[in-house]
Amino acid sequence: MAGSREQFGSKLGFILAAAGSAVGIGNLVGFPVGAAKNGGGAFLLMYAIFVILICLPVMIAEMTIGRSSQKDPLGALTDLSGGSRRWRVAGWLSIITPFMIAVFYLVITVWIFGYLTESAMGNLDVLAQPDTFSSFISGYDLFVYMAIVLAIVYLILQGGVKEGIEKAAKILMPALFAMLLCLVAFVLTQDNAMAGLKFYLIPDFNKINASVVNAALSQAFFSLSLGMGIMITYGSYISKDADLPSSAKLVALTDTAVAFTAGLMILPAIFSFNPSVNTAELSESSISMIFSYLPQIFLALQTTLGYFGASLVACIFFLLVFFAAITSLVSIFEVPVAALMSEKGKSRKGSLLICGVLLLVLSLMCAFSFGWFEFFTSFVSYGGADKSFFDVVYDVFYDTILPLNGLLICLFVVYRWKKSAFNEELEQGAPNFKDSLFERYVNFSLSTFIPLVLALIFINTVALKYLGFNIVQYIIDSF
Repeated sequence: MAGSREQFGSKLGFILAAAGSAVGIGNLVGFPVGAAKNGGGAFLLMYAIFVILICLPVMIAEMTIGRSSQKDPLGALTDLSGGSRRWRVAGWLSIITPFMIAVFYLVITVWIFGYLTESAMGNLDVLAQPDTFSSFISGYDLFVYMAIVLAIVYLILQGGVKEGIEKAAKILMPALFAMLLCLVAFVLTQDNAMAGLKFYLIPDFNKINASVVNAALSQAFFSLSLGMGIMITYGSYISKDADLPSSAKLVALTDTAVAFTAGLMILPAIFSFNPSVNTAELSESSISMIFSYLPQIFLALQTTLGYFGASLVACIFFLLVFFAAITSLVSIFEVPVAALMSEKGKSRKGSLLICGVLLLVLSLMCAFSFGWFEFFTSFVSYGGADKSFFDVVYDVFYDTILPLNGLLICLFVVYRWKKSAFNEELEQGAPNFKDSLFERYVNFSLSTFIPLVLALIFINTVALKYLGFNIVQYIIDSF
């Protein structure tokens, strides 16, 4: 029942937990990779614009739906729609999506923990070898690391909202910020780092094209955990007297600050240790950057810091990324756990057990996609290429369904729940929000261009990923 709903103990706890859900691998590595591949400062500028103009209103909408209903995404959309079957389907989509994202995210988190362990054991030289990653993901040590990561996630979530999620966020997030700032300070003292800093901070407006705009918008939407049901679930743990618009702004600001600071670490590091780097030739993959490219950069530090110093820097980096991955994984997994508790009346421990077993089975199927079993390695074929089970989960639930979920939230707020009810809920705890310019902008954007943008992203993703046809590029070329 709504009266017994768990709540965060403080506004700071909520902001750190919500920011922790958003701050993940995408912020620490995906964002810098996107910036490196898409013009540096040009990408950064477009990213900031999209966070403010598009992502913030969607985040506010999700949090408001959660707080108003005091339920998980399924219960929220069902109750606020008056029991509509159509919106119940949308609610289910908001439960299944984060669960399936947790499936592949667990595998990546396990890889990060494995590299953290190996670097701590003094095996940085091994990690820097080109063929190490492929052998690592097909080794039996993977199962030991997976057991440890699952135990950490379980220990955090079994403590509940205040004693588990909030307490972990209050420890992990400040530690993450501190480590990130230390690495930035270190990297900026290296030779040629200023070249990377200049590339990153000074926008070249001639580089702003359709590709840069699309990359920045996608990164902004995905990095803020929108469309995953997380902000609806966390919103349901906020008290009615909390200032939602202010909280949403702080979460977006914190998430963007981490992404920006990560860029201050990665971009100067790339230019410092490879002054002749051609950023266009860098891999699009965050995975390749984390597990192949960066260990080589860390190993190169032994000429100035010695092998121990280089290994220490590598340990700090992998610990940093691991903390970010864990905070995100906990938040993602809390969505289906909360839904099972709310919709089926299960205890938190019982919900964790049921969801945990399903997560383990499907995550092993993802892990087996890398050479363990041919069935999972070549699972299906679409878009002109063979796809593993891991690829399918990533493509369908992360790349494709997230913008669709965001679109459905906009349509729900404007056309089903109605803007009057939406505004009434938002104004609780935020008296200055009423009739403000920001309120008018949020309402206008959610009912006009944001749904159009999200619909275009969804349609273009489907066409590109599964049919090999880029609609956006075709439209641009037509002009």
